Amino acid sequence: MNLDRRAILKGAAALPLLKGTTGAIAATGKKADYTLRISPGLVELAPGHIVSTTLYNGQFPGPLLRFKEGERVTVDIHNDTDTPELVHWHGQNIPSEVDGAAEEGTPYIEPHAMRRVSFVPGPSGLRFYHTHVVAGGDLNRGTYTGQAGPVYIEPKHDPGAYDREVFLVMKEFEPTFSRGGDMAMDFLAGAPVKELQDIGKRADDQFKGPKGYEVGYDLFSINGKMLGNGEPIRVKQGERVLFHVLNASAGEIRSLAMPGHVFRIVALDGNPVPTPADVPVLWLGTAERISAIVEMNHPGVWVMGDLSDDDRGHGMGIVVEYANAKGKPQWSKPKPYTWDYTIFGRRGAAPSQPDETLEFTIVKHNGAINGFNRWTLNGKSFSMETMTPAYTIHQGRRYRLKFRNASDDVHPLHLHRHSFELAGVGGKPTSGVKKDVVMLGGFQDAAFDFVADNPGKTLFHCHQQLHMDFGFMALFDYA
Repeated sequence: MNLDRRAILKGAAALPLLKGTTGAIAATGKKADYTLRISPGLVELAPGHIVSTTLYNGQFPGPLLRFKEGERVTVDIHNDTDTPELVHWHGQNIPSEVDGAAEEGTPYIEPHAMRRVSFVPGPSGLRFYHTHVVAGGDLNRGTYTGQAGPVYIEPKHDPGAYDREVFLVMKEFEPTFSRGGDMAMDFLAGAPVKELQDIGKRADDQFKGPKGYEVGYDLFSINGKMLGNGEPIRVKQGERVLFHVLNASAGEIRSLAMPGHVFRIVALDGNPVPTPADVPVLWLGTAERISAIVEMNHPGVWVMGDLSDDDRGHGMGIVVEYANAKGKPQWSKPKPYTWDYTIFGRRGAAPSQPDETLEFTIVKHNGAINGFNRWTLNGKSFSMETMTPAYTIHQGRRYRLKFRNASDDVHPLHLHRHSFELAGVGGKPTSGVKKDVVMLGGFQDAAFDFVADNPGKTLFHCHQQLHMDFGFMALFDYA
């Protein structure tokens, strides 16, 4: 079974599209609203810690792009590398040909070529852009690189109940392979389902070899700087700061806390929540975003950082400094907190009834592909040769996707080109919470609904690079 998505490069169909697009730009002579350049570069995370990776516009994170909801934008994307690239506009309801996924038909940007894309941004809120190429066993490709940047789409009507905004991009560098390892998941609400544990055990018994490769990291950063390096976030007492937080990892779950402060979550994945709530800790799966207001009412110099002492000690944090405060940045670990998406939903409201339900069981086969784990949905791994598994959907219908996770991994599930509404997570029903990524706990179940209102091929996958590269994907296509 061929799971290498780069096989699509052999198809010549994309080449005329690229040449035609570039020629059209030359003919019009109009300047794009934004320009992105994909090229090798260096990131100085801290003195003595300089990493070489692929970047947007020579920086990490890539430049903040601010769009206006409903106003068309054009972006020129230059690929200055020696390999084909893609830019995925994560979380936006845009056409397949510009979404940035080869499986949907977006043409690659050839090496040392340029492509102009044009689309109407939406929905409003915090989105981001990142590469969407296969990495496989190459830790210098895909989301292991520095190719990620925030997008903020200005809403047409914004109450603005805050004094200023701060964007935080969490990212690890210097990836390495290791064998196996257990992923912590006790931070998620819900309990394991025995039936799913039994399915997982049978899969383990079938493949008795060692656990497959996982990826670990040596260096950690927020906004491209390790904790204690770069400028602190300077605040004034009484300020209400809206933090827009993005987990740009290739596969890590991230947490964020600040002693003496709470986060009032107002949006998840850029979408306002029905019930804003105060939490002591943020938890973000790969590619998730949180917008939260923090009232600055506890003067001092603080570390805002990951709960993991090791990750924070290797850079995953940033200093927050009140005006006129002095001294060494302080950190204290908050009490354990269970992350529960349902607290942000509508109180007592049941999810709307779908027109159709599709069910998926997720199974891991340890080390089954040259030492890498193979992932299946209902017994099938995604193949670029056959573009399967694939499902036909009909415009205007409401679909419920139900997932049963028969593995011990947390999966950040992502649907392209649509927002979805959570219908249940970890055994608890909910409604009103709209997202484009949701964490599914080990041996747990979850369900979300989406309306088929954006015709075209639509990709679904786990946002962990290792998982999607080795089978954890499916394709939806409109009839």
